[in-house]
Amino acid sequence: MPYSTKFLSAFREVLADMEWQQLTATTLMQWLGQWWWAFVRISAVLWIAPIFSDYKITARIRIILAFLLALMSAHLLPKMPIVDPFSLTTLLITSEQIIFGLLFGLCLHALFFVLTMAGQILSQQMGLSMAVISDPVNGESDPLISELLYILCVLLFFSLNGHLVMLDVLVESLRQWPPGRSLYELDLMKVPALIGWSIGAALVISLPTIAAMLLVNIAFGVMNRSAPAFNIFSLGFPMSMMAGLIAFGLSLSAIPSHYMDFSWFVLSALRDLGVTR
Repeated sequence: MPYSTKFLSAFREVLADMEWQQLTATTLMQWLGQWWWAFVRISAVLWIAPIFSDYKITARIRIILAFLLALMSAHLLPKMPIVDPFSLTTLLITSEQIIFGLLFGLCLHALFFVLTMAGQILSQQMGLSMAVISDPVNGESDPLISELLYILCVLLFFSLNGHLVMLDVLVESLRQWPPGRSLYELDLMKVPALIGWSIGAALVISLPTIAAMLLVNIAFGVMNRSAPAFNIFSLGFPMSMMAGLIAFGLSLSAIPSHYMDFSWFVLSALRDLGVTR
């Protein structure tokens, strides 16, 4: 007997032995809910998360990716609540998953906001704030150094397998804070605290260059006071730009190690975001 015939006969026996009378509407809603709630939360995260929300990644690709991730993680999740799909409870739980996904993606933006804001601070200190480049991701124009640091941030994020850790934390949040639990059980004050921390981290990264530019400006101020006839503006601008680029190049080698610490802190905060109080 051919192998295909054996497979078909075995499949018919399995179908004959199944108890189809147990396949009720409740069972179907349970199977659908096991995938649907994870799909909604993952879709919300991919919609706002950096890199995944790039305009080059279309909505169809994000939906397919969220569908596959929810399908693969469905068997790892606890039993989801069984509710009427056309009830107000379903709308409420779906809204909670969307809000949680948006907060998750917003916290992940803090990791990329650190370097981009540091680039904006450095550009203003070096006099390169007028050297801007179009940013199609955010729909605005950012300084060139900020865009370079953003590209460095993306490369470091993928080299550290940050996207895999992010997905692991996202699936873990479905177990720690499953759908059906209230948003009040989460410590949502970590979100504004994380945004404030990102501003401080950006200042820490740009502090060496700011200190170097402060010394350069003081030196030019002393020169202007000692020799008022000396045209300080024609020499001060290129010299300050060159000194800023040298200071930025010297501090660039320390950014990957700091970024690793920042990534660990942000991903740990994301993991704690899904923990109930």
